[in-house]
Amino acid sequence: MFNLTQQPFVARDKEWESAFFQALYEGRLSIEDGTTQVGPDGWPYLFAQTIVGAKEPVRKIIDWLSEKGIGLVVNAHKQAPDYVFTYGMVWNCKERGEFISEAPEIKSGKVVFEKGKHVVAGPPSQEYLPGYVRKVLKQFFADQGIKDMKTVVVSTDSKHYDLIFSLESLGEPPQSEHRGIAEAIAWFLPSHYSIVIASEKGLPPFTHL
Repeated sequence: MFNLTQQPFVARDKEWESAFFQALYEGRLSIEDGTTQVGPDGWPYLFAQTIVGAKEPVRKIIDWLSEKGIGLVVNAHKQAPDYVFTYGMVWNCKERGEFISEAPEIKSGKVVFEKGKHVVAGPPSQEYLPGYVRKVLKQFFADQGIKDMKTVVVSTDSKHYDLIFSLESLGEPPQSEHRGIAEAIAWFLPSHYSIVIASEKGLPPFTHL
């Protein structure tokens, strides 16, 4: 892992990323500071280094971060960190053994559910959204003044799934704010999850997060 971090950024392709992820998952890190630090993006992170003799098993770190709702920055002391892991990447690794999971192409823009089209819908399962992640999300929404977020998972083909957050629960913000809200929520979820903000009207029943 240490050797991988010595490669120049211009030489870091998908193959490098895959090798780095695997080495990191099986390796150890040195914690820079026992306290959580706020990154430039405004989210909480634990800073760690890849040094010879590092003692903390990464899997143990991943377990701890997953319960706390914290991301991970590897070698933040450098001019540019070697990697920044969102909380969604962290708990995806805990649950699936990989930081990034392959998934069908994620739709962008406005999602439209055609009238009369067959839809499979229901509350997110514990496998899809574990209890500890729900707890972290609830705290995030509570910090924004949202005490009762409702969600539903919807699919029109049983292959592509949208995790829909209730527009009403969010206080019905204007359309211009939806993208920013979705991007904030995305930090907490794996990169292959499709996030949608929509009204509960005309959709299958939403359930409490």
